[in-house]
Amino acid sequence: MTRLVRWLTEPVPKGRVAAFRTLVYLFVALDLVVFTPWVRSHANTPGDLYEPLLVGRLLHLPTPGPLLVNGIFWALIVLALAAATGRAPRLLGWTVFLLYFEWMIIAMSYGKVDHDRVGLLVALAVLPTVGAARHGDQERTEAGGWALRVTQIAVICTYFLAALAKLRFGGIDWVTSSVLAQAIIRRGTALADLIAGVPGLLILAQFGIIAFELLSPLIFFVPARWRSAVVAFFYSFHVITFATITISFAPHLVAMASFLPLEKIKLFGYAYRARTKAVDAPP
Repeated sequence: MTRLVRWLTEPVPKGRVAAFRTLVYLFVALDLVVFTPWVRSHANTPGDLYEPLLVGRLLHLPTPGPLLVNGIFWALIVLALAAATGRAPRLLGWTVFLLYFEWMIIAMSYGKVDHDRVGLLVALAVLPTVGAARHGDQERTEAGGWALRVTQIAVICTYFLAALAKLRFGGIDWVTSSVLAQAIIRRGTALADLIAGVPGLLILAQFGIIAFELLSPLIFFVPARWRSAVVAFFYSFHVITFATITISFAPHLVAMASFLPLEKIKLFGYAYRARTKAVDAPP
């Protein structure tokens, strides 16, 4: 148990938490205007089409209307951008999480539920627990380590549970089915058409997808010096997915940055040094 606790709370530089926090909150604002602007259309969707997710039913959340949907939209943009600065990390963090959580319930309560937002939602839920963290700060924090670790676990669970769902509902025959062929017919690119023309390659790809998703938890056993390379492979998987069937998994990719040493990005270091100089400057 002690070893597990040490692993879950392995200290990380506060600068890494600050960089990840900025990335996550900036994405939330971007998500509303680029990836999920269609959610605003539910402001005028007839209420009888609203079938809330289980959590929405348990919490007795209201049926979406113009005031609720548009209010959340504008409040989230303003508050997410404010939270990205690192100020009031608990107050702004919890508020953004609750509003985005409701935004996702509204989005997914009309018949389609995306699984690429699990890691992002977990990140939004745990980042407020860390407290203050500045860009470039090398002081280590166990609270920050825990927040990043549980986000990482959520990211990997997204892969692993996706494989279990494929096998549960499609059976072992999923790997020899026409799933990818159907996806290419619906939304394939020119690159996908080239790949589809190679005999047996789509079936081989489906075997590879299942193997990749089932083996994804092994990343936690990879030596730290190789972990970034494994994460790069994960990202390349999604690059290929987007290049062939135009599915982006953008929120999942943001959450997956919890594996990366973001504090080493110079842009965040410049922000920290500029802020430090401003604080230390003589009156």
